[in-house]
Amino acid sequence: MSIAPVPVITLMGPTASGKTDVAAWLVQRFPLEIVSVDSALVYQGMDIGTAKPDAALLARAPHHLIDLLPPTEAYSAGRFRADATRVMQDIVARGRTPLLVGGTMLYFRALIDGLDDLPPADAALRAELDARAAREGWPALHAELARRDPAAAARLAPNDAQRIQRALELCLVTGGSASHLLGRAAAAAGPAWRWHPFALFPQDRAWLHARIGQRFQRMLADGLVDELRGLRARHPLSAELPSMRCVGYRQAWRFLEGEIDAAALAAQGTAATRQLAKRQLTWLRSWPGVTPLDCAHQAADRLAGVLARRIEAILAP
Repeated sequence: MSIAPVPVITLMGPTASGKTDVAAWLVQRFPLEIVSVDSALVYQGMDIGTAKPDAALLARAPHHLIDLLPPTEAYSAGRFRADATRVMQDIVARGRTPLLVGGTMLYFRALIDGLDDLPPADAALRAELDARAAREGWPALHAELARRDPAAAARLAPNDAQRIQRALELCLVTGGSASHLLGRAAAAAGPAWRWHPFALFPQDRAWLHARIGQRFQRMLADGLVDELRGLRARHPLSAELPSMRCVGYRQAWRFLEGEIDAAALAAQGTAATRQLAKRQLTWLRSWPGVTPLDCAHQAADRLAGVLARRIEAILAP
């Protein structure tokens, strides 16, 4: 006898679109548990610059998969997939339903479509790519990626250094394409889950840009620079670590190094966050089966109310 797939609700969206508030409303009214899908929230001590939920919000809406490791360590899509699968199984065993919330689209893809075993990082090749980027610029390497793997290049901004580097590395090491390696293992995710993807999708881009600007200014006022200064005092950090390449921390690092002033920190941090949101929206536009919800100018409880009607139908026996 076959076992019916277990429903899983995913709430995706660009940064600053209001996902956390909507999710917190939903878990008060449905037997849901939030699983964070965010590559920055996994780091301990990185609270302000990641807009990590505060203690009061976490008390009424606990999140799985935050504060997992110190900022000196690296986290991967493969590790997320293993962690999230374990947590989701535990949630179902408690008679509840997983609600996956976040904006790290690669993590969503790894969980839903699966990942093949990927070659480990090649330090020498990465150093060579970094040297080329210093000479030619990342847009030139993006153009090379477009020739080798058009699908991967189409998802990346020309200056998205970290992801361009990894995609080119996979192409050069394997002789194939990064897209093929990341996408061919759909069956690995197994038939156990029935995915219900929803996305907060602001139709008014100016609204999102304004929220991003206001939020980054609030992060600076709340002490983002001091937070990073404290992290550097407690941990042997470098600018090349994945944690320090997160939006906001990368710009704050440059400020502490004296490379930019306070005005440039605010401007560059806001611009980098906008670029992140643009990449996230590009992923979402091509996401199969997603139900978009226009979040622009919408209160969290109103959005959650619209989503609640869908969730009632999903959870109905």
